[in-house]
Amino acid sequence: MKDLYETLGVERSATSDAIQKAYRRLAKKLHPDLNPGNKDSEERFKEISVAYSLLSDADKRARYDRGEIDATGAEKPRQRFYKDFAAEAATDQPYQNYSGFTDFADHDILSELFRRGVNNARGPDVHYHLPIEFLEAITGETKRLTLPDGGTLDVTIPAGIQDGQVLRLRGKGRPGVGEGEAGDALVEIAVKPHRFFTREGNDIYLDLPVTLSEAIIGARINVPTPTGSVMMTVPKGSNTGTVLRLRGKGVPRRNGGHGDELVKLKVMLPEQPDAELEAFAAGWQGGKAYDPRRDMQP
Repeated sequence: MKDLYETLGVERSATSDAIQKAYRRLAKKLHPDLNPGNKDSEERFKEISVAYSLLSDADKRARYDRGEIDATGAEKPRQRFYKDFAAEAATDQPYQNYSGFTDFADHDILSELFRRGVNNARGPDVHYHLPIEFLEAITGETKRLTLPDGGTLDVTIPAGIQDGQVLRLRGKGRPGVGEGEAGDALVEIAVKPHRFFTREGNDIYLDLPVTLSEAIIGARINVPTPTGSVMMTVPKGSNTGTVLRLRGKGVPRRNGGHGDELVKLKVMLPEQPDAELEAFAAGWQGGKAYDPRRDMQP
């Protein structure tokens, strides 16, 4: 059976942070959603998930290091000294009514009860890595996670979840031993980048191109938000770098309400040369007198 540390590619002295980083690196490489139909990747992903579920738990890691559980989290057989001694005593000499026999029997019963208690152990937690779209993280969604064994798990993504956040699904981990309860599924969320939105806390940021005429004389234009387009007024005389705020169009807050969307304007000239615009600029005396670099003299 492969060593758990070897499975994750870390030393036995590795810190919990190093173990987590090793797992994340491997999970992003081996996740079944990123390797459809690849049985080798699927099996390796299963192995690293089990390894991380044990080594990320301080108590389970200590028990594994002491040899009390194996690489699957199962209990290793314990020596039962009292029964061995009792068997030897029954073989080597006839039974005698020792006054200490009652104490011996009580210890044997306690040993058996202890053994049963250990075997009714809670199942290990299982760690998964779930990539989601940027907008799914903002508005919330239900995603179906493909498990290493081919099964599926429906995961409810709460609105406003952040990249790297971990969701705990009670009882969705590995089965318990005996009558022990099942472990939990710990699902780490990886939010994919958006092509024009970015996020900082509960605010959404957007660089928005506007035409020269919209910037000069002002305009009412459509602006994309995570929940659909809205109309926004571009003030007369706006410039590149002007930031306009759309209140309540950001990320839902946990305690209610929403963040804002901050729109930074970017004045764009036509992609193709425009003779009329060139003629206007050539005759525009005010434009020649204005120096936008006046404060950049060394």
